[in-house]
Amino acid sequence: MRFVILTGISGAGKSTALKMMEDMGYYCVDNLPIPLVERFYELSDNASAELQKVAVGIDVRNGQNLSEMQDVLKRLHEEGRKSEILFLDSEDQVLVKRYKETRRTHPLAQGERVDKGIDRERERLRFLKDNADYIIDTSRLLTRELKVELEKIFVNNKEYKNLFVTVLSFGFKYGIPADADLVFDVRFLPNPYYVEGLRIKNGNDKEIQDFVLQYDEAHEFLNRLEDMIRFLIPNYIAEGKNQLVISIGCTGGKHRSVTLANALYERLSKEPQAQKHMAPNYGLKIEHRDIYKDTQHQ
Repeated sequence: MRFVILTGISGAGKSTALKMMEDMGYYCVDNLPIPLVERFYELSDNASAELQKVAVGIDVRNGQNLSEMQDVLKRLHEEGRKSEILFLDSEDQVLVKRYKETRRTHPLAQGERVDKGIDRERERLRFLKDNADYIIDTSRLLTRELKVELEKIFVNNKEYKNLFVTVLSFGFKYGIPADADLVFDVRFLPNPYYVEGLRIKNGNDKEIQDFVLQYDEAHEFLNRLEDMIRFLIPNYIAEGKNQLVISIGCTGGKHRSVTLANALYERLSKEPQAQKHMAPNYGLKIEHRDIYKDTQHQ
């Protein structure tokens, strides 16, 4: 039997994830009282094949009983009963924005600001996150992207390393992305903006890609950047990092940065030749923040 405890920060997408797992064939129970978890495990383990995939939602709605979950997990482990913990997380500013948009009240805010409730919740759930088998940060994930990540783990049974990498292009004239972990400036390359016929195109167009990638400096930059990122990723995974945002910027975020971000994404989507039999051990997405913004000057 596969017994999954689905937990995480309120507003990070637990309800959505539970519905997705139900669609994947899991028998799902949300907000199960902590004292019933072990009994429910026993019933599921002795049930028919229909109940061999189970997901249980556990969160701060359990109130003071939540702390008892530590003892439950310990007993399940000592008895040799296998369980997995999926923890959904998100950045504080994203959570606050979601609460404002939905006009919901955080369960632990107690009449104070949302961020106070988030702080309290993080403290109460710390032991679950520390023991989690899978941690998914939904700060930058679309609903369909979350579904893909869940399918990797719970349908395709792929090894999951808890790191999600976003390659992000941007324009310096619009500001450096606030959530960037690594920032690279590619304004050293010739700008296609000043070439007749190329100004209205962007880095997703072949004409721009051909222009930018005709320079040896572009390829050397990509080679060195890829080497550094591949060195950093396993170290970030070992350190427990969940999100890595690699930001590549040019003046307007439309031509050079988009081209090189796409190229880096393609490289990171594949393992090096020496490891071509292995799949990448991280989630990966591409995003172009400023590609369609109206630019007058570069």
